[in-house]
Amino acid sequence: MPIRCHNRVLLLMALIALAAAALPFVNFAPNRLVSGEGRAVWQVWAFSPALLLIVPGLLIVLALMRGRGAVVATLVVCELLFAGLVWSAGLAATHLASSESPLARTAVGSGLWLWLALCLLACSDAIRRLNLPPLWRWLLQAQIWILPLLLLFSGELNALSLMKEYANRQDVFNDAGQQHLTLLLGTLIPALLIGVPLGLLYYRRPASQGPVFAVLNIIQTIPSVALFGLLIAPLAGLTRAWPWLSSLGIAGTGLTPALIALVLYALLPLARGVLAGLSQVPAEVLESADAMGMNSRQRFWQIQLPLALPVLLRGLRVVAVQTVGMAVIAALIGAGGFGALVFQGLLSSALDLVLLGVIPTIVMAVVVDALFALWIALLRRRTDD
Repeated sequence: MPIRCHNRVLLLMALIALAAAALPFVNFAPNRLVSGEGRAVWQVWAFSPALLLIVPGLLIVLALMRGRGAVVATLVVCELLFAGLVWSAGLAATHLASSESPLARTAVGSGLWLWLALCLLACSDAIRRLNLPPLWRWLLQAQIWILPLLLLFSGELNALSLMKEYANRQDVFNDAGQQHLTLLLGTLIPALLIGVPLGLLYYRRPASQGPVFAVLNIIQTIPSVALFGLLIAPLAGLTRAWPWLSSLGIAGTGLTPALIALVLYALLPLARGVLAGLSQVPAEVLESADAMGMNSRQRFWQIQLPLALPVLLRGLRVVAVQTVGMAVIAALIGAGGFGALVFQGLLSSALDLVLLGVIPTIVMAVVVDALFALWIALLRRRTDD
């Protein structure tokens, strides 16, 4: 009887993990100024490379098994493996610093990055296969990070070069985080105040939505760097004509053009989200509301808005994640944020400094996306009840 694979995705990831063993586990450099060299996991700790077959072999066995128990086992194994890999990175850095030099810099290698990504993908695939309600899926995704965060805050990872870079630039990092949050909130609040009424207006007047949406579509096609640059000259001209605008913080570079550009990018998804959400409310429900004697205001607040809210939140979720990413580019015109660390690291060819800006940006985007996912899940649960 031929052997049948019940989880081809897991089997493929296990095979990729085997191939990733040939990539560097960590990159080791004697100090911050010298380029690092890749070291395989068996070069960091003296053991046979054959031991690396254990975990991929276990995953291959789980891929061949069927049933809910195999899926749960896959989730547990990959989650523990993810935490173990994070811990091993810190342990390797501590080991190399004690055996080589206290000034040594140990960074996560490409092989370890790939293993970590494969673990997260395998966990996500296992959670999807469990077919749980959205709220439980969210909780399972969130608990994956409990052990890695405990390792981070306990100081087990402090010997990594990225954490050393953070320790040297902690104040700069904190300022960049505040600036990035300012860009996010400074975009979402004005975008909501403009985009939601815009969507309501064109829901009630469908014939007039074409020209405005055409302009917003054109704005979406303009590259972010170009739009930031286009705003510099007009804003600089305004401050020269009316110098008192400078006292309000308006300038050709910095926060003002960045916020204007980010708000312009956010308007189309928000307005379309409002329009789509209100349009998908069934006509029968509105007729029932009219039959109950509701006026237009009551019908909007009690019927249309609750039913349209999930669609609106999905649009806002896209805008929020998009803004977190695009705020990195805003550093080119002096808006600050994590992008300032990224571009400073690129100019000085300091990979750790680049990662110090990139990783928090990814984390912020994931957290924002997860919070909106939780909000939508709770809203659905309340609606179903």
